[in-house]
Amino acid sequence: MAPNKRKVESADRDTRPSKKSKSSTASSKIAVLPKEEPSFPRGGASVLTPLEQKQIQVQARNDVLFEQETGKKAPRSEYEDEENESDVPAPAATFSGRAKRKPTAKARSKSTGLAAKEKAVRIEGLSYRRLVPGTLVLGQVSQINQYDIALSLPNNLTGYLPITSISDRLTSIVETKVDDQGDDDGESGSKDLDLGNYFYRGQYLRACVIATQKEATSGSNGKRHIELSINPRQANAGLRESDFVVDSMVQASVKSVEDHGLIMDLGVEGDKFKGFISSKEIGKESDLSSVQEGAVFLCLVTGLSSNGSVVKLSADTQKAGHVKKGRFLTDAPNIDCFSPGTAIEILVSDVTASGVIGKAMGILDVTADLVHAGAMATGKELGKKYTVGEKVKARVICNYPDAEPRKLGVSLLEHVLSLKSSPVRSDGAFNDANPIDLLSISTIVPEARVAKVEPGIGLMLDMGVKGIRGYVHISKISDGKIETLAQDTGPYKVGSVHKARVIGYNYMDGLYIVSTEPKVIAQPFLSIGDVRVGQVAKGTIEKLLINETGVSGLIVTIAEGITGLVPEIHFSDIHLQHPEKKFKVGASVTTRVLATIPSKRQIRLTLKKTLVNSDDETWTSYDSLQVGAEAPGTIISIKASGAVVQFYGSVRGFLPSAEMSESFIEDPIKHFRIGQVVRVRILSLDADQERMIVSCRDPSAFSAAQQERIQNLAVGSLVTGTVLEKTNDEIILELQESRLKAILPFEHLTDGSSPKSSSAATRIRVGQDMKDLVVLSKAEGKRLIHLTSKPSLVNATRSGKLIKSFRDVREGVEIDGYVSNIKPIGVFVQFAGGTSGLLPKNHLPDDAVKLPDFGMQKHQSISARVLSINYADEHFVLTKKAESGPKDDGKVSGGSLSNPVDGVPTNVDDFCLGKLTKAKIGSVKQTQLNVHLADGVQGRIDMSEVFDKIEDIKDRKAPLKPYRPNQILPVRVLGMYDSRNHKFLPITHRGKAPVFELTAKPSGQDSTSFKALTLDQVRVGSTYLVFVNNVVEDYVWVSLSPNVRGRIKALDLSDDVSLLKDLGKNFPVGSAFDAEVINVDVSNDRLDLTAKSRSSTKPLACSDLSIGTVLAGKITKVTERQVLVQLSESLSGVVNLVDLTDDYSTADPTVFKKNQIDRFCVRHIDAPNKRVYLSARPSKVLSSSLPVLDREIRTASNVQINDVIRGFIKNVADNGIFISIGTNFTAFVRISDLSDLFLKDWRSEFEIDQLVEGKVIEVDTASNHVRMSLKKSHVDSTYQPPMTFNDMAVGQVVTGKVRKVEDFGVFVVVDNSANVSGLCHRTQLADGQGPNPQKLYSKGDLVKAKVLKIDREKQRISFGLKASYFRDEMDADVDDEDDDLFQERIVVDDDESGQGTGTNKFEGMLPTTAGLPADLEDGEDEDGADNDTHGDTVDGGGALINGTSTSGGKLQGLDAGGFDWTGVPTFSEKREPESDTDAEASQAKKKKRRKAEIQIDRTGDLDAHGPQSEADYERLLLGQPNSSVLWLSYMAFQLQLSETEQARGIGERALRTIHIREQDEKLNVWVAMLNLENTYGTDESVDEVFKRACQYCDSLDIHERLISIYIQSGNNEVSHPSAYKGVPESPSH
Repeated sequence: MAPNKRKVESADRDTRPSKKSKSSTASSKIAVLPKEEPSFPRGGASVLTPLEQKQIQVQARNDVLFEQETGKKAPRSEYEDEENESDVPAPAATFSGRAKRKPTAKARSKSTGLAAKEKAVRIEGLSYRRLVPGTLVLGQVSQINQYDIALSLPNNLTGYLPITSISDRLTSIVETKVDDQGDDDGESGSKDLDLGNYFYRGQYLRACVIATQKEATSGSNGKRHIELSINPRQANAGLRESDFVVDSMVQASVKSVEDHGLIMDLGVEGDKFKGFISSKEIGKESDLSSVQEGAVFLCLVTGLSSNGSVVKLSADTQKAGHVKKGRFLTDAPNIDCFSPGTAIEILVSDVTASGVIGKAMGILDVTADLVHAGAMATGKELGKKYTVGEKVKARVICNYPDAEPRKLGVSLLEHVLSLKSSPVRSDGAFNDANPIDLLSISTIVPEARVAKVEPGIGLMLDMGVKGIRGYVHISKISDGKIETLAQDTGPYKVGSVHKARVIGYNYMDGLYIVSTEPKVIAQPFLSIGDVRVGQVAKGTIEKLLINETGVSGLIVTIAEGITGLVPEIHFSDIHLQHPEKKFKVGASVTTRVLATIPSKRQIRLTLKKTLVNSDDETWTSYDSLQVGAEAPGTIISIKASGAVVQFYGSVRGFLPSAEMSESFIEDPIKHFRIGQVVRVRILSLDADQERMIVSCRDPSAFSAAQQERIQNLAVGSLVTGTVLEKTNDEIILELQESRLKAILPFEHLTDGSSPKSSSAATRIRVGQDMKDLVVLSKAEGKRLIHLTSKPSLVNATRSGKLIKSFRDVREGVEIDGYVSNIKPIGVFVQFAGGTSGLLPKNHLPDDAVKLPDFGMQKHQSISARVLSINYADEHFVLTKKAESGPKDDGKVSGGSLSNPVDGVPTNVDDFCLGKLTKAKIGSVKQTQLNVHLADGVQGRIDMSEVFDKIEDIKDRKAPLKPYRPNQILPVRVLGMYDSRNHKFLPITHRGKAPVFELTAKPSGQDSTSFKALTLDQVRVGSTYLVFVNNVVEDYVWVSLSPNVRGRIKALDLSDDVSLLKDLGKNFPVGSAFDAEVINVDVSNDRLDLTAKSRSSTKPLACSDLSIGTVLAGKITKVTERQVLVQLSESLSGVVNLVDLTDDYSTADPTVFKKNQIDRFCVRHIDAPNKRVYLSARPSKVLSSSLPVLDREIRTASNVQINDVIRGFIKNVADNGIFISIGTNFTAFVRISDLSDLFLKDWRSEFEIDQLVEGKVIEVDTASNHVRMSLKKSHVDSTYQPPMTFNDMAVGQVVTGKVRKVEDFGVFVVVDNSANVSGLCHRTQLADGQGPNPQKLYSKGDLVKAKVLKIDREKQRISFGLKASYFRDEMDADVDDEDDDLFQERIVVDDDESGQGTGTNKFEGMLPTTAGLPADLEDGEDEDGADNDTHGDTVDGGGALINGTSTSGGKLQGLDAGGFDWTGVPTFSEKREPESDTDAEASQAKKKKRRKAEIQIDRTGDLDAHGPQSEADYERLLLGQPNSSVLWLSYMAFQLQLSETEQARGIGERALRTIHIREQDEKLNVWVAMLNLENTYGTDESVDEVFKRACQYCDSLDIHERLISIYIQSGNNEVSHPSAYKGVPESPSH
């Protein structure tokens, strides 16, 4: 290593710039090596001989001695050149044996190439400027967002991975979700995709730099953005199949998840070369079941398959990080194998203050900068840690694509080398503690001690976390500029203590990123995660969001790089009409945070002073709220029933209309508005369901005196009240003494039925006094009092028998109440004070039990006797049955028995385990018999303990049906039954009221075994008699014994599929059948059974199936194109569109429902891929005799040429479409066979799953290929070919579509033709002068044309569109008798369809100056004469406006009704009536009687005659909504009809319709409105319009216009002085 050291010393002495080595350096090196020596010796050994090394050492020693004695540089030897002072001998002279001579410059350059290369190696840390597209870098996942992933890169860099740059598989999954959800929600194709299921924080990944850019920000410097990709195609760029060597690291994405491992995509072209990760090699971070397709792993290559096509990989970071056990690259066929993430062994060639330089395998330069050499983390000097010539392990972290010669960046940090996510250690070993959890971002450390100073770079701080230091860049130390940093002096010397703030953490560097700047420490937020909901923050308005209605929101900056949105409803407590005047960009505002969404990086703010200045506790979570709490909220939705109030975060509450005010509110919309802040109080809260009811009613409005009166009001007292109000179902009264309001429901007016109570309510009037009202209940918190006037309750009150609380209940007493609820178990009876009791079903009269709802209804009066009382739970039971015999309190006193059924036992202890006795049936349930052993001693016989075998059961759907109450059965005691938990207990577990578990099986009476069946006694393969206990969607629960339950899947219930379609009907609760045990899991208390025959209980596999087999299946998923069916635990099948039905036109997968069980027929088996294709065709699963419209096609031999068949489009390719015509069989249609016509965009005509019909034109049975044609000429026998050019004739009338519009005419394509088109010159468009085609027609208009001329040689056709061409044709078709009817039909058809003959088509003929005479068009006519617009008028009204219009030029005012619209003096002349023309037209009309022709001509020539009706104006306004000329003409038209209100309405419409940018157009309308009100309105209406106009337009301009209107109208005495307000005085005054 002496030569290397000598080169470094020489390089340090040399201060002159060195020249670049020539490209021939490498070749010269190879030439001087011995033949037996390899080109690249391992371990970085020198290529010099020992003699040459000795000569170098001697020469160096002599040079040093000479310089020390003389003080001058040593003279150059014959081996030195001018560019390098290192003493390196010429290799050529050493090995050639020739006489020594002075080498030439070229030779000297070659001889010193090795030293020049060593000198060129620079230690460069990875930086933003060094990153270029294509750079590969190792990183760790630091943050997982919704649509991207943040990757920590070396040297405090961070890159971002878009969701589409992860893997090809994940991209396809995202695209599929977007397509599936596109109709429902445009965001979100990836809304349900959680990247947290694909990656974990701290995961190592290799990334490829895609782009680097600066994002525009408000600051001077943009934020740097690094876009990365971890797709194996980019991350493994440059790797070939031979480069995947053992112990190298490669990136791979999960292609599919198999039973024993993962199939991986390596990003190499070709499908044959792939990777495989065994389930044992996935690593502890994830398991096989949680791995998602599309996930990406950085894997270690552990081997290759025998044929080399499969790479064996390991994603276990613990295994890949064991570099000390040889997990590093030792052999590399290509330099590209040294990819980031790969561990290598390097030979240290130099150690400097800035890092470590070394060589990998003696050929490749590597560098480790200051951070990744470990100097920053440990604080040790690099010279003491590493020595020249030492071999160390390192991991490649980046490459430098633009570096010459090639070099790599490596890391010597222990956690990177071991691939650990965190450098935190405990007991000398790495642990999984997340450094961010130990010291979170934005944390302020009050005392951070300086551990090391790097002059010119920054500080290393001790942050109090063992193993991790904090790094402060020199620019982040102080707000001002730091000139110098020193270890021993200055304020930032080693050992000094400073206040610091954590601003980030870099996983790769293992360092906290820290700032000691006071401005950073004082900054309120560093990230969105620091922003707390409900926090008050000051900010600056950055941007105003504008939409069509105005300002819709504000973007407010609350901290550097952190912005929030203020919605329009949160601008202010009141509605702002012009928010842009209040909020200016750059203005400071005080906001409060409403909500934060960190995953989307969104913050919602409010500027409402009521919320910002509120001192109330912010409601950010339902869990922290309590009933009665008060706080302000914002109304975000108003309905008739109430309003939704938004608080902070996701907390919302519902405000019922009844709680909006103390007074009655009929319509909440009239009293509240969206965005209004209301102060509410919580009435009820359900934190689990996140539901809350709030109230606006002020509790303080209820005076203390009233509060005292309601407290003193006794429940059960008699009061008198005055009727205040009657609603639909209750009466509101005011109690006379206390003046409290109370409610009396209609049902509590009488003891009778609801109709009787409603009839009684009709006789009650407002103001009437009602006496003898009983206070039934009161709620002091809600201030609610309920009354009743039921005679039974009033009498009970007077007699003192009314139940007011639980303390008033006594056993055996008859009490009065009313029905509050009816349940299947019985009736709940309500009394005063909220006290209620249960009247069980078995204690109702026998005739009532059979009636619906037991013959009762809610609020019905009822009288019952108290049967029993549970004082612990404050429950009591009632009965309607008469008391018989001595009183039975239901308890056993002293253990003695009363009236035992078998007459033998005298004590309850006699009922021991195995005791044979008798029991009397009390009631028969679906699943058990309730019996009595004696008075007060109850028992239970489970249905599984009644029968020994299935043959003993007569009715298998209701086995217990033969048993009747009071029937006596012989039984044996098995144990006790816990009725509360429904559990079978040993005989020793006796409660206060024991319930014995009994058996009535005949075999149980004679057997000596008294124990019931337990789960550990059940064996697989055994058959048991089971009883259905419960029925759910996918399976049924069955009972084998009182304490053994199992479940049977729906598919295993029966071999008869028809029974499986309705489980509840065919397998009701209590039904019995035999079942076989297929699985027992005692530890998890699980038992699985099947009721199918033994031949069908075998697990179904592909090998067990055959084509044509019909079997049952459960539908698991339904899509638009197929149905997925589960056949067994491990086998599923698919039903495609062609197999759904025998008639493709009725194929609809949505008719099948999820979890539906049905029959399916096997049509194709793909055993290698374990896929089964099924058919649901009725002809296959039901009967083959059923009609089949679309036959089944399996191969090409099933079709013949000329067969017409149907199918569904499977794929739209570049060369045609593929049609699915059978199970797993497709036909191909070429582009030329798609249609008889030319389709410019043929792809848009076809879509996947579209049903098409075609003809078979080619069959290749050898290759099993079928080609079809979709041309109508092939499929339809009645098809008529399209017209061609040769079919056209002069005089022929055709229909067509406008293809193109030019200044000289329009091009028309003939309908139903082979793209035959022609030109209609502008002179042939209309009967008048040649109009402008651009104003008459537009592309796509439907027209009727006549062929005028055909040029066969040039293939040209001339058309005519004049209306006169079609008059004779119309006369010939119309009879004189039906002339009026025909005319009416033409007008109606024209209005509805928008199509007509000739020029009778509105949409294609409206000129840009619609509503004006034709001679107002710009330009010249055919004779070249200019159009003169002076004095022209509009047919619908007066002269043109003298104003500027965006749709025309300088326009004259409209004169209608004797006033000018603009208010400016006009000098237009009246047009002379054209009486001669009118007379001629009338005479022609009478003579020819062409009424229909005249109507069509006038409508088609709309631009020449002007609009003549409201329909004409409405059509023109559709094309020119911003034209004030057209709007004013429309107003003038209405004024001529004396429709003044209509004219006003049209003016208002114009102001709403004209775009906000068209200020001049709006000004014209405002002036017209002023003129209208001045002439037809009142002074008040003029003043109202005038004030409105001043708000929207320039005030001075409006003043001048109004003054001009007054002058023209002769109103010199202004009655409205406000017209002169704001008008500046003349300078002369």
